[in-house]
Amino acid sequence: MKHAGHDALDGIEPLLAQLRVIDGLKEKSRGCFYLGGKGYLHFHEHGEGEFYADIGIGVFERLPAMTNTQRKLILARATTEVRALLAARKD
Repeated sequence: MKHAGHDALDGIEPLLAQLRVIDGLKEKSRGCFYLGGKGYLHFHEHGEGEFYADIGIGVFERLPAMTNTQRKLILARATTEVRALLAARKD
């Protein structure tokens, strides 16, 4: 399964824009987000219309990213996890 190309990422640009505003996430290349210098979230495409997000620190979990509902879940998880990880680092 290859990393998502520009055409595939064009299809989720609204999600990418929302991810870009999460404090603590840095987009080092389009669609590849880092947290504290470590890879946290990136996207893969597989065949026609199959699209996935790998999310996590160290061990990635692959989530489907083909529907708006799935993309909202990815955004919610990223928002919650990044906030929690940053808060834990401050303690």
